[in-house]
Amino acid sequence: MINLDYDTLQAELRSWVDECRPYSREGETAGYIPALGRVPGDILGAAVCDLKDRVVEAGDTGHKFTLQSISKIFSLILALEDCGPEIVFGRVGMEPTGDPFNSIAKLEFTRPSRPLNPMINAGAIMICDLVGGGTAGEKFRRIRDFVRRLSSNPHIDVDPEVYESEKSTGHRNRALAYFLKDTAGLKGDVEEILDIYFKQCSLQVSCRDLAYMGAVLANEGRLPSSGEPMINPFYCQTALAFMVTCGFYNGSGQLAVEVGVPAKSGVSGGILSSAPGRMGIGIIGPGLDLKGNSLAGRMLLARIAGDLNLSIFA
Repeated sequence: MINLDYDTLQAELRSWVDECRPYSREGETAGYIPALGRVPGDILGAAVCDLKDRVVEAGDTGHKFTLQSISKIFSLILALEDCGPEIVFGRVGMEPTGDPFNSIAKLEFTRPSRPLNPMINAGAIMICDLVGGGTAGEKFRRIRDFVRRLSSNPHIDVDPEVYESEKSTGHRNRALAYFLKDTAGLKGDVEEILDIYFKQCSLQVSCRDLAYMGAVLANEGRLPSSGEPMINPFYCQTALAFMVTCGFYNGSGQLAVEVGVPAKSGVSGGILSSAPGRMGIGIIGPGLDLKGNSLAGRMLLARIAGDLNLSIFA
């Protein structure tokens, strides 16, 4: 595994987690979603999966958490496969934003009025509208089943407590969706599309699941276990590009400079990272910085990427 044998990498990963754990106490959990606010903020764990299907773990990797915004990667890929890039990027832009992930401001002042990219909430809601399926239930099941296949975990499903918490408090997302309906060509029923979005964010995973999905992206869309193709390589490249430019919200530029590895965060504290041609990384650290990214998780990812020379810019 990346110039280190299995036992050495296991020991190094434990050391990196222990070194970064104090940062977990400096972050705040996402209390605006009550179910996430109740999670202990000092959790920290990581898993690494290479392209030969070998996995090492360290820290609190037994803790299950929800995908949140990490799910945006996979609904985007499905929408691209269903509709093609011309339609998808006619409805959602490709540009980073310096605004918070749930901002409504750019929707009002940008012409044409459309979300700047698929990794902010407005863009992800629009993407849910583009995922193929005759009903909202079918659309969501396709997203869930896609995540199951990419993670090689057939048991991934919605965390009902988080889903209900998201649905009952998601007022900003409702405002975004209704604004999109009025100005940006959202075609489906607003509440049905929001339900897809809340459910995809509430899919419960582990660090190992994230590391495995990251390894699929790192392997040009092929399963590490068998080499079976799961994602069109072009759409895999597209997802990785968005992870670099938009994956950490308005902290994406800092991550690109300091870490240099494609990554997507979620407000549960999860991070999925993918080093092309090398490995996938899954991290959990519920204590967030002011931009909604895992504080200790970002420090841990920087340590892993730096010591293993993973930066795509090196």
